[in-house]
Amino acid sequence: MNHNPPPPPPNPICPDTTAAADEHDSLKHRLQGPSVTKAGQNSVDQQKVAEIIFNASKGSKFFANEAAKDKQLTEKINRTLARKRQLDKLDLSSDLRRADEYIAELEAGRDLSQVVVHVDCDAFYAAVEELDRPELKDVPMAVGKGVLTTCNYHARKFGCRSGMASFVAQKLCPQLISLPLNFEKYTAKAQEVRAVLAEYDPQFESASCDEAYLNITQYCRDHNMDPEDVVSQLRAEVHEKTKITVSAGIAANAKIAKICSNRNKPNGQFRVASDKETIMAFMKDLPTRKVNGIGRVFERELDAIGIKTCGDIYPHRAYLSQLFGQKAFQFLMQCYLGLGRTEIRPAEDYERKSVGTESTFREMSGKAALREKLRQIAQELEGDLKRTEYKGRTLVLKVKLHTYEVLTRQTSPPYAIHLADDLYKYALPMLSKLEKEIPDLKLRLMGLRVTHIVSTKKPGIDFFGMHKRTATPTTAPRKPAKDPTTPDDGEWEVWPEAEFEEAARQERNDEMNELEKLSQEYSEVTSQMNSKPTKETPERDDPTRMEEAKEEKAAWICPICSIPQSPDDKAFNDHIDFCLSRQTIKETVKSTLEPKKPMIASQLLFARPSVATPAKAIGKRGRPKNEKTGAETDRGREKRRAFFSVPKPEA
Repeated sequence: MNHNPPPPPPNPICPDTTAAADEHDSLKHRLQGPSVTKAGQNSVDQQKVAEIIFNASKGSKFFANEAAKDKQLTEKINRTLARKRQLDKLDLSSDLRRADEYIAELEAGRDLSQVVVHVDCDAFYAAVEELDRPELKDVPMAVGKGVLTTCNYHARKFGCRSGMASFVAQKLCPQLISLPLNFEKYTAKAQEVRAVLAEYDPQFESASCDEAYLNITQYCRDHNMDPEDVVSQLRAEVHEKTKITVSAGIAANAKIAKICSNRNKPNGQFRVASDKETIMAFMKDLPTRKVNGIGRVFERELDAIGIKTCGDIYPHRAYLSQLFGQKAFQFLMQCYLGLGRTEIRPAEDYERKSVGTESTFREMSGKAALREKLRQIAQELEGDLKRTEYKGRTLVLKVKLHTYEVLTRQTSPPYAIHLADDLYKYALPMLSKLEKEIPDLKLRLMGLRVTHIVSTKKPGIDFFGMHKRTATPTTAPRKPAKDPTTPDDGEWEVWPEAEFEEAARQERNDEMNELEKLSQEYSEVTSQMNSKPTKETPERDDPTRMEEAKEEKAAWICPICSIPQSPDDKAFNDHIDFCLSRQTIKETVKSTLEPKKPMIASQLLFARPSVATPAKAIGKRGRPKNEKTGAETDRGREKRRAFFSVPKPEA
């Protein structure tokens, strides 16, 4: 009997004739940014907004970069669809059975006893600014110069939203008023809000500057109050004491509570009752993008195989682990069931100690089969490490024998590792040793984990407070270190949603950084055009000629030797490579610094040109920028790497 899920209906449109249009549409969707689902945009014509963003960005490096990423994603999706077509020809009854067993296991552990609340300040930065300038309450207003970090609800009616380049927002709403960020002011107000939250749950968890999770189960019991009445009281108290409004979601777990807090914004609340039927019905028609942890990329991958809502996950359950990996399968099944964490504790109590993945399977033996499984797990762990941006100095192998005994082994590679080839290379000897110790080794589970982790995050603008927030709230508390040869309790991770939420946050943060670069690029070009009024230059609002205008720039200054170079990418890079050679550095140090106090090579590399150098201030890779004061020049590079630190754009 064939247990395969029914294949999706064939696409009646010829892919060859629509490939260009599809690529065009997917790029427009990508360019809409990370906040397209924000509240206050129900009446906005998103198709029109997408066209404006598309045309305003065209010709910029940001546009070219996003187009390249979109093309890569399209190719990845095509490979996924090809893999799915192969799976359609196979017997997936065992995958289907394992999926159903996992669903039954999750259902047996469903906890409906807790009341979790997600509190989200309404347009927080804008609301704080409006307290000082009440006249801004009735006009379109945003906070953030290069990139908008929030907009009030008047601005959102025009399509403006957080995570949008300011010059694009000005095209959507010419009368938009943009204010600079003032973090001292926002932090002080956030502390006022938190003081109120602590009265309802002393162990509340700050998810960012303007949002928090609370578990009010005990408060409801102690005061004999209904959860909705408690949250109404909390919201009223916040408004009375801080003069800003908050919205809230109430549910049995954190995942659903966060979704609910966006339902009745601004200044509202929404509750999903804590019973299985209500929760399942709520999730059934919920678009996948509404789930925290599913960003634009994963949304499009799921959409390609026919998963548009959380209810669509179930019919595809036999394919998920094969197409997206075991951890994604687990995360998606929890989304389908409406399950999430219920433990709420202060963010500072969380600290990521490791990144790991594991796979449960039917009893398996034989060297070839076990090595193939180890290779698969190593590849999946590489993906997890890439998403979370870590590498590890210690590698742990975990196995569960056919007797259900759990064993672990660990090793310390000579360097921190994150690639699948290295993970497999250093895990294989541990597996081989187990095979020698236990004749006829039969396993039911295998996993890999890296500890003593090292961040691989690149410096940039921390829009979401991620550099400070290394927490992993959905990771199980770590046990004290023990002998690696002794049995392990197997509790590596409770919920896989942490890594997906972190990946989604990183995706949004990366998007904000790219938009900040786009705004700087646009500002440079328009400044150049304004500084040459007598010369025929591109129109101020014609971004399609950005690259053409930049070609008219003067020579690029080498950041090492300060000698002007031809404004050609390849030639400039070749010159920098030459300057960075050890011999060149040694010769430069000797010839340039001999009469002065000795400097080490690294100091020379980052030394600024002298004031007398008739060169313009330089930016990344030596491109000349507009004239700046000496202090601004000294801080230029640091500003581009750490412009400011924002917890996140608010709802």
